[in-house]
Amino acid sequence: MPAAVSNIFVLMLENRSFDHMLGFSGISGTDAVSGRERRVNGLNGSESNSYQGKSFAVTQPADATMAVDPGHEFTDTLEQLCGPNATYPAGGNYPVINNSGFVSDYGSHASNKFGDVMKCFSPGQLPVLNALATSFALCDGWFASMPGPTFPNRFFACAASSGGLDHSPTTGEILTWETIAGFQFLHGSIFDALAQKFAMGWRIYAGDSFPMAAALKGIHHAAVVNFSAFARDIANPDYPWPYTWIEPNYGDVAGGTYKGGNSQHPLDGVTQGEALIKATYEAIRNSPHWNTSLLIVTWDEHGGFYDHVQPPQAVPPGDTQPGSKYNQYGFTFGQYGVRVPAVVVSPLIPANIIDNRLYDHASIPATVEATFGLRPLTARDAAANNVLPLLSLSRPRTDCPTALPQPVRLVAPKTRQRVPKMSDTVDSGNLPGVLLAAMRLDMALSPPSDTHAILARIQTIQTRQQAHQYLNEVERKEIAESKNAGRSNRAGKKVKRKLKKRTRQRASKSAR
Repeated sequence: MPAAVSNIFVLMLENRSFDHMLGFSGISGTDAVSGRERRVNGLNGSESNSYQGKSFAVTQPADATMAVDPGHEFTDTLEQLCGPNATYPAGGNYPVINNSGFVSDYGSHASNKFGDVMKCFSPGQLPVLNALATSFALCDGWFASMPGPTFPNRFFACAASSGGLDHSPTTGEILTWETIAGFQFLHGSIFDALAQKFAMGWRIYAGDSFPMAAALKGIHHAAVVNFSAFARDIANPDYPWPYTWIEPNYGDVAGGTYKGGNSQHPLDGVTQGEALIKATYEAIRNSPHWNTSLLIVTWDEHGGFYDHVQPPQAVPPGDTQPGSKYNQYGFTFGQYGVRVPAVVVSPLIPANIIDNRLYDHASIPATVEATFGLRPLTARDAAANNVLPLLSLSRPRTDCPTALPQPVRLVAPKTRQRVPKMSDTVDSGNLPGVLLAAMRLDMALSPPSDTHAILARIQTIQTRQQAHQYLNEVERKEIAESKNAGRSNRAGKKVKRKLKKRTRQRASKSAR
């Protein structure tokens, strides 16, 4: 391992495929393995899907936002990868993949403009991501860990497993996740492993009060800090946490619009997410820890957007079996999901590297394990490639940019797309998991005597409006606690100053 790496940072954004973000980037660079010049494995413009007798080819530029969120649940991804008539036999092999069903699946969600999932960003639309990719290492063989939605894929990044979860959980299911303790894995998470090795092993920064990692057992309120403090904290030479996990602001999850966030959710756009990437990189780049840092920027899953590369088979984690507690489709986890962007950043990486080696989100714990001497959590991370071979320089580079370009403000088009009425149920997308994070925060802020009342409150939440109200209540409670803590800290400092003054006065009298 590179002895120089003392701090690993991971920023995981939302719902974008590789081709959708970088397929038309035209980036050329040095192959990480052969050392030869090559182009990124992107698009030539002829790639297409057929639907209702029409051909829909990839195009650029992409729209600023999507009027209708593309599907990315297990069944959606199955159709996108294998075609509209594909079926998955529980406990069996994944069907033959030909990447032919992206448009047809979108047709089941949108009432027109079916080809929008084939639109891809031009390089000028994503100046931050393209600059970062050309300044360090761009991975064009990084896949989501399973062909499905956000939560199981984020779990793989944290534990090299989803604990058998192969779908977006419902509110009822999250209440069975050890209730207030959170979701747990047979062999624990990478946070557990770090906590066993280091007194201060990890920290989480989040753009809002309810990061998805807070659904995991062992993630406590006190260890989650608002991202607004990130640059200040790592400017401290004594920043003690070897591993830092960063989550974005997910915006209006309760309303299902995701507006106002910076996660790059398709309904909210990419501009604020570009700003988050820029802020994260520049904070690390201009900190005392830059020369010994490693940053991975990636996306949790493809979000329903087209990618032309056929995902390969995967090594199952081996910690669960098909049909286990959270395994709705009998998925064996022997198949990767759709390819997503990933950029690996370090001053020990030469500029303009393109890496086609096979990675998935289990490569994150695999990298942490290889860096800090930890054992694999599952068979998946034991088999996964880690990114440390990319750090090939003996000395840190001195030409790494201190700042990235400003994001480009993309204007949402005036669309005539007929947007289907949004379901009012709370059992959709990421909302149940966010409610779990809110519930655990609520319990952390409340006396133990309130536990049963909080659990009962969660069980009464049936609509998005009720979810929105509860999330707001917990946020207000957190703000109030922060203010009280601030007053307590100020009062404590005042008392300490008085004590020091009295001590000096006593010492002065004694001296006389």
